[in-house]
Amino acid sequence: MIEGHVGLQKIMKATPSKAALVIRINLVFLAFFFVVYAAVLLQPSSSIYYENAASLIRCSLRECHHKMDNGGKIMKQVLEETKVNIPRPKGNMSKIEVPSFLNGVMGKGMMKIGMVNMEEDDVSQWNMLGQTIPILFDRVSDLFKWDDLFPEWIDEEEESDVPTCPEIPMPDFRIYEKMDMVVAKLPCKYPEEGWRREVFRLQVHLIAANLAVKKGKRDWNRKATKVVLWSKCRPMLEIFRCNDLVRQEGNWWLFEPDMARLQQKMSLPIGSCNLALPIWGQQGIDQVYDLTKIQSTTNKPKREAYVTVLHSSASYVCGAITLARSLLQTGTKRDLILLLDDSIPASKRTALSAAGWKLRFIQRIRNPRAENGTYNEYNYSKFRLWQLTEYNKVIFIDADIIVLRNLDLLFHFPQMSATGNDVYLFNSGIMVIEPSNCTFKFLMDHREDIVSYNGGDQGYLNEVFVWWHRLPRRVNFLKNFWANTTIEASVKNELFGADPPKLYAIHYLGWKPWLCYRDYDCNWDVADQRVYASDVAHERWWRVHDAMDGRLQRFCGLTKVRRTYLDWERRKARKIGFPDEHWKINVTDPRRKHLVA
Repeated sequence: MIEGHVGLQKIMKATPSKAALVIRINLVFLAFFFVVYAAVLLQPSSSIYYENAASLIRCSLRECHHKMDNGGKIMKQVLEETKVNIPRPKGNMSKIEVPSFLNGVMGKGMMKIGMVNMEEDDVSQWNMLGQTIPILFDRVSDLFKWDDLFPEWIDEEEESDVPTCPEIPMPDFRIYEKMDMVVAKLPCKYPEEGWRREVFRLQVHLIAANLAVKKGKRDWNRKATKVVLWSKCRPMLEIFRCNDLVRQEGNWWLFEPDMARLQQKMSLPIGSCNLALPIWGQQGIDQVYDLTKIQSTTNKPKREAYVTVLHSSASYVCGAITLARSLLQTGTKRDLILLLDDSIPASKRTALSAAGWKLRFIQRIRNPRAENGTYNEYNYSKFRLWQLTEYNKVIFIDADIIVLRNLDLLFHFPQMSATGNDVYLFNSGIMVIEPSNCTFKFLMDHREDIVSYNGGDQGYLNEVFVWWHRLPRRVNFLKNFWANTTIEASVKNELFGADPPKLYAIHYLGWKPWLCYRDYDCNWDVADQRVYASDVAHERWWRVHDAMDGRLQRFCGLTKVRRTYLDWERRKARKIGFPDEHWKINVTDPRRKHLVA
């Protein structure tokens, strides 16, 4: 009996262990089945995904159409099943409530609503407005930096390479139906340094904008699909204009975009990594780049103007007169508008009018961060450009520039279009601007909290318009020789002197031509200004000057103070012994003996 009892106990102990083993084996097979199921059914082909993503980036540069292949159909089915079948742990999600301004929206309960970057939020309340459609996309890598999109230099001339932009992953827009509303949650890392230049932030903006353009509904007024954005900081002004802002409620922003404008924005390269306007239009790079098409839209003057600004000093009056004459020589029929303050004497105002400018008087705008009496104390006066709302577009041109070729085709491009400067920044010497009272108000309201990298308007505007469109450097060719090599000097001087001109405009950095003797570029005589010296560019400016009426040339004279300074710098250059020996040149400039007050 004792032996039987012991045997029974052994059997009873062994039975549970065998049962547990069977259960474990079944669980392993079940887990393996789910892994295979997920891999086969829920994971789209990487080749299909990345091929589609790449083609969508290319579609952002031109109108292109792809046939929906079987892979696309499978992708659509998978996405549809994903939306339905994947359970969402709502207990761990933050609830995104519908803003009150949508309570009376038309078509309530019947709308199709695209939801962007809201996978981790509970959006169930939005179902009362209609069908919510998650927009699936791969988040851009954290290794992707702003300078990848906005490099300091690209091979614009395509001498050794064709500039290309890196890809920002986009959804496959083809698989989605037309939508009545786009809702997106925008990243915002404010107040972290560089928060405006977060690539993921740009990605979500571009997805929302492209979705509105490609899948939005339109009415006769080009405004139908609403874009509703949730963001702790203001959505990017460059993409969602303040003119299109209908309502704001807390962190909610309601936009009704002008679709034609937004579509053009989305058709341009995603950064300054490629040109918005290529140099060689005849190569037929893209429909977007068809210069014949562009020129046909800009041949007839519309509500457009060229503008420059003078304030605080009359020292740039000669430059503004010469700029006007150079513009008119290109055959433009656009208005020439000059914004000026009361620091410009009446006699010089008359000359500016005679040169071709329509005068508009302004009050200066002080830079609150500038020291009293410094050069940049009132350079925020340039913000007045955005108050020229009688014009749809204006092209601002600095008064130290001359224009050699017609620039009217630039009116085709949107704000902010400009040439590159340093790192990911644009140069504000020539820029395409869309006047807007609300943009002006934005610029004024943020003078205290936006920090300009150079203390001036260029630095400020680069913090507002971080997403801009690159024009060829030939549009605003800077007179500098940073590399300080013989090859650089040879190439640039050939461009400065080319006739017929190869450059659209020359931007005179350093000492200005009218402040030098006409015999040579006086930047040669100043140690820290020699990188700006070019006798060829100097002579080119004087050619424009000499074609002017003699009564206008009088306003480009030398003062006694300026002549004294020039002679002093020549003596210093002789003492230093600069090897180019410009200080030896015999000065014959007649202005030296006919000084002005």
